[in-house]
Amino acid sequence: MLLTAKDLLAAAQSLSQADRAWLAQELLHPPGDGSSEAELEAAWSDEIKRRLDDIDSGKVKLIPLEEVLERMDARLASKQRP
Repeated sequence: MLLTAKDLLAAAQSLSQADRAWLAQELLHPPGDGSSEAELEAAWSDEIKRRLDDIDSGKVKLIPLEEVLERMDARLASKQRP
């Protein structure tokens, strides 16, 4: 009998948090996909460095949290109007 995705989800939800985390990791990065843990860590480190360099060089402009929240509120308000 083949399990459906719903059956697998139900079974997975009964696992411990650690087992669910392991299962999620295995599903996202199965063995043999060419990405070792060290390669993934290196890729993230490179991405973080690139983003920090962009900030330090002024290539990107940071937006204060208050401004971001105001923009989000304005967008949500405009979508809620009939």
